[in-house]
Amino acid sequence: DHVLTIGRHQFEYPVIAAPMAGVSDVPFRQQCLIHGASLAVGEMVSASPTTRDTHKSLWRTTSQSSGLQIIQIVGHDPAEMARAAAFNQSLGADIIDINMGCPAKKVCKKAAGSALLADEETVSKILTAVTRAVSVPVTLKIRTGTSPSNRNAVRIARIAEDSGIQALTIHGRTRECAFKGAVEYDTIAEVAQATKLPIIANGDITCPKSAMKVLNYTGADGVMIGRAAQGKPWLLGHIRHFWQTGIELLEPGLQQQLVSAIEHITEIHQFYGAFMGPRFARKHVGWYFESMQLDRIFRSQFNALQTANEQLDFLNELSLSLKAKVA
Repeated sequence: DHVLTIGRHQFEYPVIAAPMAGVSDVPFRQQCLIHGASLAVGEMVSASPTTRDTHKSLWRTTSQSSGLQIIQIVGHDPAEMARAAAFNQSLGADIIDINMGCPAKKVCKKAAGSALLADEETVSKILTAVTRAVSVPVTLKIRTGTSPSNRNAVRIARIAEDSGIQALTIHGRTRECAFKGAVEYDTIAEVAQATKLPIIANGDITCPKSAMKVLNYTGADGVMIGRAAQGKPWLLGHIRHFWQTGIELLEPGLQQQLVSAIEHITEIHQFYGAFMGPRFARKHVGWYFESMQLDRIFRSQFNALQTANEQLDFLNELSLSLKAKVA
């Protein structure tokens, strides 16, 4: 019974694409969903109304990817968070996710993101305010605590359950650890034991086998994949397939990986337009090339290109030269 239930939504063998600021935009989420992700969470959006009409926020909240719209909000003021949730529901969000996991200094400096975990009273106020403000399900993403000596994820999970949160994602590091050092999954296992909330495990899941290890070890109901999916959106579908069947799919060949990259880059150009599109394309192509283990020279050649057409021509020529090699 590998089903994750969030409100009225059900997901079998849930493998979820993580919200990564500057990465999980509509084109990226679309690629993850096409390749078999159960869900793809949008990038974090500030709850502050002052940022609402910026290009960045508008890009982040436009609901153009297929599948459910999951908007993640971040902030520290309960009333402001409640208004942001209601505003995003009015734009068509199907699920609101609250970020209490981001370790970024500029987010934590405002006592938002994972810094909030130190203040359980405010956590409770925010969660209650947000769940009351919307009719769609509200989920929460946290870390295991603020530091290795203060892992309070179980207490936070109980507060979440009492506030009406419908699912909890836990990244297996503390705020202090940021993205360094090993992930520990014991705390995730403890939370899964301590509450009835659906639990999604996150952190350093890089392949189908590591996903299964984490699922079995923690007793979580699903997994969330972040950085490992950069330049490899098919990884999510591969993890789901392995979970369902026990059969590990082969990595796509270089040719097939390039086809995916070309589709993705074309979508980036369409979404961001002629000026910003080529700029956003560069980091994603960098990740695809890294995953394909191509020589770094290709990346620097690609980064020198200015227009969408030049970028696509370059990728198509690369595809032809790879074809010739294979033949």
